[in-house]
Amino acid sequence: MALDRLEAMRAFCRIVEVGGFSKAAESLGLATTTVSGQVLSLEKLLGIKLLHRSTRKVSPTAEGTAYYARARALIDEVDELEASVSQSHNVVRGRVSVEMPTPVGIHLVIPALPDFTARFPEIRLDIGCSERVVDLVEEGIDCAIRGGALADLALVSRAVGQMQFCACAAPSYLASAAAIDHPSCLAQHRYLGFRFPGTGKQFVPTLTRGKESFTLDQTPFMYFDNGSVATAAAVAGLGVAFLARAEINHHLRAGELVEILKDWNMASMPVSVVYPYTRRLSAKVRVLTDWVAELMASDPLWSQSG
Repeated sequence: MALDRLEAMRAFCRIVEVGGFSKAAESLGLATTTVSGQVLSLEKLLGIKLLHRSTRKVSPTAEGTAYYARARALIDEVDELEASVSQSHNVVRGRVSVEMPTPVGIHLVIPALPDFTARFPEIRLDIGCSERVVDLVEEGIDCAIRGGALADLALVSRAVGQMQFCACAAPSYLASAAAIDHPSCLAQHRYLGFRFPGTGKQFVPTLTRGKESFTLDQTPFMYFDNGSVATAAAVAGLGVAFLARAEINHHLRAGELVEILKDWNMASMPVSVVYPYTRRLSAKVRVLTDWVAELMASDPLWSQSG
């Protein structure tokens, strides 16, 4: 069978990006033997060795590094060409892998997906929801929705919304606890803290009212690294928590949680869609990004002007 050079180039690029044959094969939806055979055939055709292979690691040779840069650019051009032709017929198609924080997935994106699939029936989504910060290139992810300041210079970002927070507790906890009419009163209470799972860094809330500012730096009664779990702990009456409004809105409406310190404000966390600099923004990722931005703009719990 004749070598499909473009697909072999695509396989080689994925191996370089993820550092191994099995990961590359998984991200491409192919068997590892198929990917290995494609690269061997490509090396034979070019007459050069593209990869250093060992039992522990696969890395490009000097020639492979140079070939990767040109091949990656060519593949991106081909993908963009195919997308533009599809768009000319009012069709955007392809598979998009996207990672997002659990609250964004559960409380915003998933409920609205029927609208997205109706608009773009030829796009297939692979959605991952977690609190961890994934390596987009290494794991073969097209884009991600992320909260907070972005420090990774290898990523292109587009601000799409804000995650708003408030202080809250269960009525069962507040019924037997001291009154909370100022943030300093929290020193007398059980505080449920949050650690970011990727870094272990503690979330330290700051509240403001006019010219007053108060940073809660007390040691938490308990730590959590998942927003949904922290919410469950607050509903169970374990203490006071600072949680995303989108995550707890239905609990507030049901009376399972009560907002406290209502006259104090917390800074919102910016939400962005990010994708690697190494990849041209494809039509399928662009329409997904536009849709997420539109979705957040229409929801006061997520809107940048909310």
